[in-house]
Amino acid sequence: MFQLRKLSGLLVALVLVSPAFAGKLSIVIDDFGYRPAQENQVLQMPAAISVAVLPNAPHAREMATKAHQRGHEVLIHLPMAPLSKQPLEKDTLRPDMSVDEIARIVREAAADVPYAVGLNNHMGSAMTSSLPGMQKVMQVLDRYNFYFLDSMTIGNSQSTRAAAGTSVKVIKRRVFLDDTQNEADIRQQFTRAVRLAQRDGSAIAIGHPHPTTVRVLQQMLPTLPADITLVRPSQLLNEPQHGSNTPLPETRPQPNKPRNPFRVGKNCPVKTVPVPATLALGIVAESIASSPLLKTLSQQFSGLKPDFSR
Repeated sequence: MFQLRKLSGLLVALVLVSPAFAGKLSIVIDDFGYRPAQENQVLQMPAAISVAVLPNAPHAREMATKAHQRGHEVLIHLPMAPLSKQPLEKDTLRPDMSVDEIARIVREAAADVPYAVGLNNHMGSAMTSSLPGMQKVMQVLDRYNFYFLDSMTIGNSQSTRAAAGTSVKVIKRRVFLDDTQNEADIRQQFTRAVRLAQRDGSAIAIGHPHPTTVRVLQQMLPTLPADITLVRPSQLLNEPQHGSNTPLPETRPQPNKPRNPFRVGKNCPVKTVPVPATLALGIVAESIASSPLLKTLSQQFSGLKPDFSR
């Protein structure tokens, strides 16, 4: 009886705590405000899918409001100067701008994108790689209680260093879903994001409201593994941040085992011996008790007593 109680307690502990070990996947769809047809399809997806709205887009306010009403988290997708020489959009942040000019742009963007709780960069390799430039951005964001999602358009982004001394929390993109418009490539990137979340505990993927991306998400979101939970970016603010280009081990099909030339045509008969229930329960309980997961749980929850008064 004692063994049965012990086994039941261990199983209950595993069932109750196992969701805490699920991988957390956050998906953000950038460039909202230009394509309402595709964007409305995104808003039909689970509410944990978040959207980043370009403040100068013609449908910015409309789509931000609609996204918020349907439970999606809203970010400002603010243009920042790239390293490439190309025409800059209106109110693109540049490293040589003053704090006052950056403050004006962020203030107007916040008015154009209602309900925003964070901000991420549109392009921005020149801006995000500039420590002085990003320090000015973080000083301004500190006034808004915004978090900063770094799209990681360049590997030596200074966003984390620049946020030091402010209350701004920085999180980072791990996967771009749709660098190409090829469905097979997007599926591969989606799978990569899932595997990173499983391996590291969390991952952020960024995509765009292209028809191919929308179609892949519609097909693959319902098939997410049971150990993956969709979350909003704000739910990852206290998670460890990993490098965006961390390699994953390759997955290859297992080769067929060579045939054993000494195997006879018929298996030798095996006599089964009944095992007492108490012994079987004891073996299972000891196996669970020695698992690394339960050892971790025991260390984390040692000294805690249940409170049944509530």
